[in-house]
Amino acid sequence: MKYKKSFYFVFIHLSQKIAFAGLLLSASGLTAQELAALPDAPDAVQQQDTQQPTPSDAPPKQTKRILGIVPNFRAVSTDEKLPPQTVKDKFMDATKDSFDYSSLVIPALIAGYDQARNSTPEFGQGAAGYGRYFWHSAVDQTSENYMVEFVMPSLTKQDSRYYTLGRGGFWRRTGYALSRAVITRDDNAREVFNTSEVVGAGAAAGLSNLYYPSRERTFSNTAQQWGLDVGIDAFTFALKEFWPDVNQKLFHGKQ
Repeated sequence: MKYKKSFYFVFIHLSQKIAFAGLLLSASGLTAQELAALPDAPDAVQQQDTQQPTPSDAPPKQTKRILGIVPNFRAVSTDEKLPPQTVKDKFMDATKDSFDYSSLVIPALIAGYDQARNSTPEFGQGAAGYGRYFWHSAVDQTSENYMVEFVMPSLTKQDSRYYTLGRGGFWRRTGYALSRAVITRDDNAREVFNTSEVVGAGAAAGLSNLYYPSRERTFSNTAQQWGLDVGIDAFTFALKEFWPDVNQKLFHGKQ
């Protein structure tokens, strides 16, 4: 009697196990043979062995912003290979450089500097005067970004990105960075005169005459704005060149 009861309980237990397994199989959509054929999950040691080590001498990478306050969306890390820019890519880079929160910093600094030297007396002083200086600087930057990074590169088929050299001494890298204001790549990766920068910055300076006071619409002021735009871009190229090294050295790549 005891034997029959034990057999009965074992039979019920196994039936429950089989029914539960069948429920799992039907939910997963796999047959028993397919389930049995699945490989076992690798253990932690096997996973570590398959990971590719990162070379210790690999150049540090660019980030989207420098110190979190300067747009850096066009910078390409050393040795990074990217496909040619499309027209949409150029438009999106110009838009991010113009409307990201970090894009407010440079116009704010330029506005403070211009107000301090009273470069446009019609704007006045105080908070109201600073506001006028600021929005003019912001519009200057936005129009220059779209001309240099989108309109002219699309027309001339030039690449608006900055390709980091990343190797060599300080002066070699500095010279390379500053030269990118007049030398760039076209969409076929050939080095060409940077028409996008030079002509685009000039066009943006000319457009600024539409919203500055009439007294300021002189050839001298337009040429000065043109040179300032090219100079700021050359300076930011130098920042882009050395930023990965500074970020790695001071912040261990966390910025």
